[in-house]
Amino acid sequence: MKFDFDVPIPRENTNSVKFDGRQQYFGTTDVSPLWVADMDFAVPECVTRALQERLNHPVFGYTLYPESLYQSVIDWFERRHHWKIERDWILMAPGVVPSLYAAVQAFAKEGEGVIVQPPVYFPFFSAVTTNNRKLLLNPLREVNGRYEMDFAHLESCAKEGAKLLMLCTPHNPVGRVWSEHELQEVLRIARKYHLTILSDDIHADLIYSESTHIMLGRLVQAGDKIITTIAPNKTFNIPGLGLSALVIPDATQRKAMKQVFENLNVGNSNPFSVVAFEAAYSEGDEWLNALMTYLEATRDYVADYLQKNIPKIKMVKPEATYLLWLDCRGLEMGDAQLRDFFVKKCKVGMNPGIVFGEVGSGFMRMNIGTQRINIQEVLERIKVALQ
Repeated sequence: MKFDFDVPIPRENTNSVKFDGRQQYFGTTDVSPLWVADMDFAVPECVTRALQERLNHPVFGYTLYPESLYQSVIDWFERRHHWKIERDWILMAPGVVPSLYAAVQAFAKEGEGVIVQPPVYFPFFSAVTTNNRKLLLNPLREVNGRYEMDFAHLESCAKEGAKLLMLCTPHNPVGRVWSEHELQEVLRIARKYHLTILSDDIHADLIYSESTHIMLGRLVQAGDKIITTIAPNKTFNIPGLGLSALVIPDATQRKAMKQVFENLNVGNSNPFSVVAFEAAYSEGDEWLNALMTYLEATRDYVADYLQKNIPKIKMVKPEATYLLWLDCRGLEMGDAQLRDFFVKKCKVGMNPGIVFGEVGSGFMRMNIGTQRINIQEVLERIKVALQ
């Protein structure tokens, strides 16, 4: 089947945060929106077909999670990630971000420590601080343009009495796919200090050809306390439908997470989320394979263009995700100045690196999940603005 990701799809006036939220976020609509982490590509035909079939039934009542939904999760992760998930381990959830907040409430009491590894997706911070837990920062180390975990510092954070480690894998925004050696070291520290790990694997399917993602849950031993967040939302461009799942082998931890959701009364989903979720995991393989070929070509185009035309901006080459972490420190601008430069001079809206933590100062996050011509035009504008 042929998939044409170059076909432009107008998204203005669809209540899109990415497009219709530009005025509020950037102060103008005259920017190419390369910020919010969704893509400008049509979802797979299997998803739209499933939604249309459900739409043909004129009643949209309260909806159960069918066994076929759970089976689609089990089959997908065995097929794509060689991870055997048991049916009882799966807990459906209202989204990955709500799951971050729920995990903080379930596994750390007020004042207790939660470890976060910046620069990282900003809800990791707010999930801790808004719940009155102690934020313990374990910054990633930048080594020769690639990010690594600082395990000695991670262990010192664990020694402070941390209860929970929130791991982003693959990592947003730096694009790292953690090696098995790195994940085993995380597990060693977690076992030694009795840490629970919330492993956010929402980008697990968006892996470039030179890398292999290992689900942390595959490495679990008896007694390990691992909660894995999964969802087809980023993979198949359906984040607006919200539904996600948690894989929790430990029954006590599963009960604790379920209790938080029940206390908030957020257990129900809607019929469209359910059918889209199942259809994506059941039939989306071929579309995803084509998508990753397209995104990899775009990623490599950006790397080559920057090196040849804008050497002061360096791309941290991602091993996963459609998000590029751009090192703009060579432009010698402050963070506010950097944001204004891109918005006002280049007419491009990206996420300032500083929102991912202090160590993101001087960086910008670019979303390449769009038609390649849009990326080409943006790069040309940046080049001209710098000249």
